[in-house]
Amino acid sequence: MKLRAFTLLLFLSLCLGSFARKPKSDVELFLIPQPQSVKMLSDRKLSFGDKEPVVRMDAPADWDSERYTLSITPKGIEIVARSQQGVIWARRTLAQLQRRDGSYPHLRIDDWPEFPLRGFMYDDGRNFVGVDHIKKFIDFMSEYKLNLFHWHLTDKPAWRIQSYCFPQLNDGKFQRPGRDQGCFYTYDQIRRVISYALERGITVLPEIDMPGHSDFFRTTFGFSMDSPRGREVLEKCLKEFFQEIPADLCPMIHIGSDEVNAREPEMFMKWAQELVRSYGRTPFVWDPGLPSDSLTVRQIWREADPENTFSTESSPFVDSAMGYLNYYDPMQMPARIFFHTPCGSGNADDKALGGIVCLWNDVRVADKDKLAAHNGMAGGVMAFAERFWGGGAVADEELGSLYPAPDSNAMLRFEQFQSRVSNHKQRFHPNPWKVEIDADTIHSSFVAWGDVLNLGELCLRHGIPADTPVSCSMTRTIVSPADRIARFKIGFEAPARSNRQSDGIASGGNWPNYGHIEVNGVDVAPPVWKEPDTYRYHYATWARLEEELPYTDEQLYWMRRPLEIPLKAGENTVKMTLRRHFPGQVFQASFIECE
Repeated sequence: MKLRAFTLLLFLSLCLGSFARKPKSDVELFLIPQPQSVKMLSDRKLSFGDKEPVVRMDAPADWDSERYTLSITPKGIEIVARSQQGVIWARRTLAQLQRRDGSYPHLRIDDWPEFPLRGFMYDDGRNFVGVDHIKKFIDFMSEYKLNLFHWHLTDKPAWRIQSYCFPQLNDGKFQRPGRDQGCFYTYDQIRRVISYALERGITVLPEIDMPGHSDFFRTTFGFSMDSPRGREVLEKCLKEFFQEIPADLCPMIHIGSDEVNAREPEMFMKWAQELVRSYGRTPFVWDPGLPSDSLTVRQIWREADPENTFSTESSPFVDSAMGYLNYYDPMQMPARIFFHTPCGSGNADDKALGGIVCLWNDVRVADKDKLAAHNGMAGGVMAFAERFWGGGAVADEELGSLYPAPDSNAMLRFEQFQSRVSNHKQRFHPNPWKVEIDADTIHSSFVAWGDVLNLGELCLRHGIPADTPVSCSMTRTIVSPADRIARFKIGFEAPARSNRQSDGIASGGNWPNYGHIEVNGVDVAPPVWKEPDTYRYHYATWARLEEELPYTDEQLYWMRRPLEIPLKAGENTVKMTLRRHFPGQVFQASFIECE
């Protein structure tokens, strides 16, 4: 129950649940990811006290290691699987099926994942969190049947792996000031984390990023990773790691290789891949990145047309092209992931292995306990688990951060999904926004749906070039069943946690980005800002001093307290205005009702 409470706290703190409809059954409400086959045998409620399920490991030999059946009948609960992995997933499903009174539905489930790799990545190189936080991530992943923890252990600020051969790599004086200097994981801790994950059905994929993202390396040694001396250091470090962390615990290793101009890229990658394989590991790399061979697994991170992104892959790959949790509005990210077609086709094969949803933090984090909430981890992971377990396509096209029409099949499926992740009251069915965009030579009007509108993508969809200065007016009608005080999260931007490019906190009495909102003709005042006129950076802050300023709750609209707004019985008119006024601006607006 503690794990379930942790899950709901993270998720419901973001007020997710817009568009939710009443579910058809408890099975739809509680099971995430939805099983491949559910057969309801009756409407009986069955109780078994403390009696343990009967576990049989005599499943057919052709079953995948993750496949299981779960039968709940008057005779008891029975799990059938071929491996312990399948048993773990059956128990996760059983935990979600249990009702508050301890009873279970009378049913049979036959279940397996479409994609063999379903991962979550955390960047420990930039913001070190420690073993306890990592275990919480792993617990949360296991609850939703993610089976790969991608552990990004090195990045520009620091090397987070114990080093016997070069202890200076762990010396904080060579690392970025203020970035958890001197913090690293001992080999004992790494082994304990890997064992902890394996017990919960999860394999750990460590990443030692090379030769890029390695400022700490040059500071420590005075030369780069891709130099001859750099390769000598790396080889000793990798050999030590592989000796300390055996292949049966860690069969895969990620070597990064992106966002770098190496002096001899083909030679470096050939050397790195051969070294990794000589220790019995499968290498992973980022794509786009330095050239890899056809046996290396590529992690696709560019966001593009799936026909161009996935159709020409000649080597195995995993999909991270749905975007990063830290970059997009947490209120939109579940929909963005849900409408994304995994691996471009929705189906696994010998090349399309699955996906990894990523959480980066270029900006320094002060309170590590707020990482999940600041980045909407819970909602994003749940949507990812749903899509990469079940596979298939939901929408006819990649929608990015846009919503389909309310009566479309894609939106109906999203509503059904949301009804399984939010058991609070049914919300009002939204009317569309009427959006008008104006500039010197531009006028465009259109309708859009959703509590969060990505106006930048809508502009592109309607032929308005990126970064063109424009003014936006958006109007919508909402219906209230009675006079009441409603609570709303209101935002005029969602700054990416990978950089600080935003309008920051406005001056007293104002919203950022020249924002203005009124409901039924009455102005809605912003909160009383604790830090007015701060954090305004109309440029990317990567590798700048500003990157060391942590985000506070006040800077992120989804973390602020909801504002109370009176609604009258019947129709209420909401009008929001704002401007796109600097290059690279996150151009969006949000109006989200909370309980």
